[in-house]
Amino acid sequence: MRRSLPALAVASMLIAHGAALAQQPSTFIMLMNGDTLATESVTRTAGHLDAELVSQRLGMRVRYAATLAADGTMPRIDMWSYRGADTNGTHVTMQAQGDTMIVDLPGRTLRLPSRSGAIVYFNPSMALLEQAVLRGRTLGASGSTEVPLFESAGGAVTPLTVTWIGSDSAHLTLGGIAMNASIGVDGRLTGMSIPAQNVHVVRVEGARLTTLAKPDYTAPSDAPYTAEEVTVQTKSGLKLTGTLTLPKARPARGSPAVITITGSGTEERDESIPGVTGYRPFRDIADTLGRRGIAVLRLDDRGAGGSDLGPRGATSADFADDVRAGLAYLRTRPDVDGDRLALVGHSEGGMIAPMVAATDLKLRAIVLMAGPAHTGRAILKYQQEYAADSMFHLSGTQRDSALRDMAGKLDSAAVAEPWIHFFLDYDPIATAKRVKQPVLVLQGATDRQVTPEQAGELAAAFRAGGNKDVTMRAFPSTDHLFLADPVGNPSGYGRLPSKHVRADVLGTLTDWLVARLR
Repeated sequence: MRRSLPALAVASMLIAHGAALAQQPSTFIMLMNGDTLATESVTRTAGHLDAELVSQRLGMRVRYAATLAADGTMPRIDMWSYRGADTNGTHVTMQAQGDTMIVDLPGRTLRLPSRSGAIVYFNPSMALLEQAVLRGRTLGASGSTEVPLFESAGGAVTPLTVTWIGSDSAHLTLGGIAMNASIGVDGRLTGMSIPAQNVHVVRVEGARLTTLAKPDYTAPSDAPYTAEEVTVQTKSGLKLTGTLTLPKARPARGSPAVITITGSGTEERDESIPGVTGYRPFRDIADTLGRRGIAVLRLDDRGAGGSDLGPRGATSADFADDVRAGLAYLRTRPDVDGDRLALVGHSEGGMIAPMVAATDLKLRAIVLMAGPAHTGRAILKYQQEYAADSMFHLSGTQRDSALRDMAGKLDSAAVAEPWIHFFLDYDPIATAKRVKQPVLVLQGATDRQVTPEQAGELAAAFRAGGNKDVTMRAFPSTDHLFLADPVGNPSGYGRLPSKHVRADVLGTLTDWLVARLR
């Protein structure tokens, strides 16, 4: 259930001339802490850029076609914007004429001040920012250059500064945000990061991820359980889609059941991550529990899969209500024992599970996988410092300046985004002290996103509140995704040999739940 900081999008760099522009479709994937913020499928040919961006965080889809000049400028762009499941997009055309941008909107035409050579940009488009870098390449292949961006939302003109670092990397600055790009020998992006927001961008060649087939949520052929597509209605009227796996052999009173809760960002029910092919942790958990007689309800987040998007401004407290709706649904089913229900939350889900448990005394148990003990502000401070320390080209003064700028941008984002405001100041420790149900805290020792000491702090808080059944387990060489990983850097998730949750993690979780849900 991933919400995200308002991230500036970044893009790959391509050689801006000749046959190099003709490409197969590819997809840019923007990730924050391994969580998907947006995907953008792109096709380039000589003189044209066609792309489709999907941002479930914003509940919108944007398709656009741009005409490109030989010098990297963009004389014209046509954009179609779609909200939610709407199939009737709003069409806008922008044409550059010197220092003026002519904007054709439905029913009216605007002439807005711009700058000659400005590239149209909207957040979080990666390919449009890429085009600005291509334009910068034509202005100078070494040193620094500045490219004006015309922001389609509001019409402001903002400079993008591109500083070339050798032949294989570049440093970008846009609106005070620093970005680092690694470039391949053919001029294409091989990696990109936005340290202030712990954002990484990966590129998948030959694929249009916005149009991939629906994931397979059916049960394996040898499974001793069934998989049923279900719909849950929330008290606020939203529809949430999901899969309920049910053991084929179950007692007359019904099977015990678990609800999985995703981390921060908009996630489908398996909590898969584009760019980390094969990672479906909640499917791993559902399969393991199903083979031990426990049903599992995996729900799509708001705006993911077939779930309704819901209103803007939802916070973790609203997502806790979605979990409560899932519990209410399970308690209506005769094949589920409503007195034997538990929650398994990962990352932000590990923050939400105690929120629900503190208000639902009928809940039998909760499991926290890399659940945070610190406020969001403290977590992001660590992540930003970790990212800044990885920027080896920065001096100590530049590092300190970058961190101060990050803090300022974070406060500005909190004003505009209710989820961020809630996340920054919410104290998980206070809630933990109110939870009386049995708790299992699981933590990876190489987690670089929720640092390992937080597991012990959470366990201590549960016990301080009088909880008599608190278990904490840490797993060596295990990252935030609970994959075998001796390093834990999020940028390396996609290169790990196994994308399945570690067997010892699954075994610990399952044995503990079987004992508590008898």
